[in-house]
Amino acid sequence: MKRRDEIMMERCIQLAQKGLGTTYPNPLVGCILVHDGKIIAEGWHQKAGMPHAEVNAIQQITDKEILKNATLYVSLEPCAHFGKTPPCSDLIIESHIPKVVVGMMDPFSKVNGLGIQKMKNAGIDVKVGVLESECRELNKRFFTFHQKKRPYIVLKWAQTADGFMATENGEQKWITNSFSKQRVHLWRTQEQAILVGTETAKFDNPQLNARLWDGNQPIRVVLDRDLKLNSNLHLFDQSQNTLVFTEIEKENKKNLSLIKIDFASNVEKQILSELHQKGIQSLIIEGGKRTLASFIKKDLWDEARIFTSKESWGEGVEAPKAMGKLISTEKLADDTLKIFVK
Repeated sequence: MKRRDEIMMERCIQLAQKGLGTTYPNPLVGCILVHDGKIIAEGWHQKAGMPHAEVNAIQQITDKEILKNATLYVSLEPCAHFGKTPPCSDLIIESHIPKVVVGMMDPFSKVNGLGIQKMKNAGIDVKVGVLESECRELNKRFFTFHQKKRPYIVLKWAQTADGFMATENGEQKWITNSFSKQRVHLWRTQEQAILVGTETAKFDNPQLNARLWDGNQPIRVVLDRDLKLNSNLHLFDQSQNTLVFTEIEKENKKNLSLIKIDFASNVEKQILSELHQKGIQSLIIEGGKRTLASFIKKDLWDEARIFTSKESWGEGVEAPKAMGKLISTEKLADDTLKIFVK
């Protein structure tokens, strides 16, 4: 049977997930206030620059006296520094909340235990580490970005039942159904950037936007070593922020930035370093087999999302082999979605 603290923290995590795709560069955070065993207020961080989860929860309480006998639950350590908003730990102290339950400590250098210590110094009873692994999973993008100095990398591809992902001649041929396509567009609103290689850009002419789901549009990333791709491709329509990795010097345009790298030396590492410098915390790689294989070979991935359709082709370009630990399997009509992690 679950303990009360775990049940309350689960609710914090549920609330935090509402901000997926809109809080970058900040982490996902959910918060609730509990009085006499009942939830009296809820809040989550909705967008960078806007109030944090703790603020959104506390502001819902009109009778502040009740806070003196309340417990605050929050999925991530309250901040102790001034950013675009004041420190949440200060607000908790000023609100005279006697007990705080924290999912996990924030490893971000400007927090990293300082918020917890500040509250303890003020006499607050602070408990840390409730559903810690679940809270860490919630912010896997944020932690990967700060600890590994690169975006969280999601590999995504579709394959036939007999393991092919493309035709041999490059002819565009759709593999999965409309439900799977819509799921991909949802993912595009949740992750910060999406990358394809030269061949995929050339043969598929993808838009790499979220047409089928309401939300943020991802930053498009394309590899074009010699700038040989046709300028009329969707990727270059300047409708959304697009980064082109190339070896050619050329002037940038609105929503179209050219980034010069050395394609003869560890391309993947250079790309990820540049994306990290630009504050991009998550990246979907939707490229063809060559692009996917290059990141797999360098062991630069965190998650693989693989769609398998019911049809068989008998021939074509073989998809990469599934790898890592299978964590979920889902049916989307006659397609199967499997998700693996390292």
